[in-house]
Amino acid sequence: MTITQVVSVDELKKEAVEKFLQVFPGSSPTVAACAPGRVNLIGEHTDYNDGFVLPMALPQVTVIVGCKSADDVITVVTTSVSTDEPRKVQFPVPTHERPLVPGTPKWANYVKGVVQNFNVAPLSTGFNSVIVSNVPLGGGVSSSASLEVAMFTFLEALTGVKCESLKEKALCCQRAEHQFPGMPCGIMDQFISVMGQRGHALLIDCRSMEGSLVRLDDATVAVLVTNSNVKHELTGSEYPTRRKHCYEAAALLEKKSLRDATMEDLEKANIDDVIIYRRARHVIGEITRTGDATESLKRNDYVTFGKLMVESHNSLRDDYEVSCKELDELVTLATSCDGVFGSRMTGGGFGGCTVTLLKSDVIDTVVEYIKANFDGTATFFVASPSDGACELSL
Repeated sequence: MTITQVVSVDELKKEAVEKFLQVFPGSSPTVAACAPGRVNLIGEHTDYNDGFVLPMALPQVTVIVGCKSADDVITVVTTSVSTDEPRKVQFPVPTHERPLVPGTPKWANYVKGVVQNFNVAPLSTGFNSVIVSNVPLGGGVSSSASLEVAMFTFLEALTGVKCESLKEKALCCQRAEHQFPGMPCGIMDQFISVMGQRGHALLIDCRSMEGSLVRLDDATVAVLVTNSNVKHELTGSEYPTRRKHCYEAAALLEKKSLRDATMEDLEKANIDDVIIYRRARHVIGEITRTGDATESLKRNDYVTFGKLMVESHNSLRDDYEVSCKELDELVTLATSCDGVFGSRMTGGGFGGCTVTLLKSDVIDTVVEYIKANFDGTATFFVASPSDGACELSL
């Protein structure tokens, strides 16, 4: 099968329970939760500039099952073979005098960060848990936020207390990623994983942190995600450097953020540093494109939406310089096919996935064409806009 079939939440939950019974004999999980990855349709590297983004939640999720332990030890096991080892970690319930700190393995930092930032209710005991996920790691579809939000939702289920607001839940998970993996991400990934809704994309205003649903349930069009299988590590210098460039540009333009700047402002400023200029040009243009794309989606104007996707990719490639030859090649191949409205890299960049809007009846033809001509090994899945995080019954 050329197109990857998405494993259902029930199947993932069953796998997690079986692993739990194997790893923790004599004990059974009492609570379960899941949270999705996401694909961003348009609005890249705008979230930390107070801009707009238009993601949708994926059917791929992270599932966590578990139960309270008899002591203050937290034990977490992951079944993912793509993570660093060991795949079983233990650490104490954090206290004010003994907070958790980042360490190795890297994957556990996302869990520790959420446990440390979970302020909805005290953890009276430790817990045993198993994590199972089918969100591709390093694919630019936010496996990290999926894990963070799933863990937060699991802790809500374990304590029996829910966070008062979905916004605060997303912000807690964002803080976890800032503090523990050390990734200064914007709010988009956690926001959509918490608030996604089936049949809709979500336009997020990253300044007010308000979201508005945009229908995306036309059966004649589809969203194809193509994974280049080139992985990126964004906690290196590339992401913080671009963020710094944006803040420098805003300061030069005497604006609170690039959200408040126009192309006219940028041209008038005569910024000498060509790198700073290009970074700002991408962000200012991308914020405008995201608004225009949202309006075109509301009108079912997929041709315009697709053109804006390609403009977005070109800007990310040329001005923001976060694409790579594999992503460029995938976009070129997709956009040369009949029935494709548009395609672009999605996520932080330096590898990962492309997102393509196309007619439903050409999916197989497009996939076969890309597969035959791509100078690499790509994998494909059709993404339907899905629901955000939730507790699961056992």
